[in-house]
Amino acid sequence: MLRSLAVLLLALISLSARSQDATPPLALKGEWRQGSLLFGATTPGAEVRFNGRLLRLGPQGQFVFGLDRDEPAEASLAIRLPDQPEWLLRYPVAKREYRIQRLNGLPDKQVNPEPAMQARIAAEAALNRAARARDSDTAFVFQRFVWPAKGPITGVFGSQRILNGEPKQPHYGVDVAGPVGAPVRAPAGGVVSLAHRDMFFSGGTLYLDHGYGVSSAFLHLSKILVKEGQRVRQGDKIALIGKTGRVTGAHLDWRVNWFEARVDAQELPPSGH
Repeated sequence: MLRSLAVLLLALISLSARSQDATPPLALKGEWRQGSLLFGATTPGAEVRFNGRLLRLGPQGQFVFGLDRDEPAEASLAIRLPDQPEWLLRYPVAKREYRIQRLNGLPDKQVNPEPAMQARIAAEAALNRAARARDSDTAFVFQRFVWPAKGPITGVFGSQRILNGEPKQPHYGVDVAGPVGAPVRAPAGGVVSLAHRDMFFSGGTLYLDHGYGVSSAFLHLSKILVKEGQRVRQGDKIALIGKTGRVTGAHLDWRVNWFEARVDAQELPPSGH
């Protein structure tokens, strides 16, 4: 991925020089569509901002950013080279339609957790936010991701349930059905940033930091085989599928995040799952 971006970037830099800097030195790969992860490259040492947020830039000028499930209709990239004026580029973001399921007449205890659980839920949510907030220079994110588990897909990104008229949190992952004990493998290299064996909603929960703000989360695990701080390679066995937390059956819920932006994991792996 980096090689193809670098080739395109060299062509853009050449064009920019010939056209008196009318074209910014920028190569992008990915769709401007809700839930997408985009990869870019520019001149090393440049400053790049996405919607005003300063992005981490790699030694070859590479960077990455994500479009949230509910990303607004327009986004911006700003690029500044040393001692040069800033380029400000605006892009339309394609809106996605998500599956909505409405269920009415449910007992209240099935819709909202008991008050006694709220402190635990809040504490676990803080752990999840901290794992998503990491901005390391680990460059595993630029690998081509592979699927972490094998099995039929039973849940998709972005879908949402409305229970007794109350919208609940959208589903941010892709669900892969499998028996308890089936292996979960690292879709790309990373560093284990969170390993929790029993969260209220997600049960056994594991996060991998792939670098540059991108992380994977693996939920409902029956067993976690790695420890926080451990470095893993793509394909390493990191956990076992389970049915822990609030679930109705055994499966892996795999989620990909760019900081707090939730992106569609199903768009990352190669075809042929």
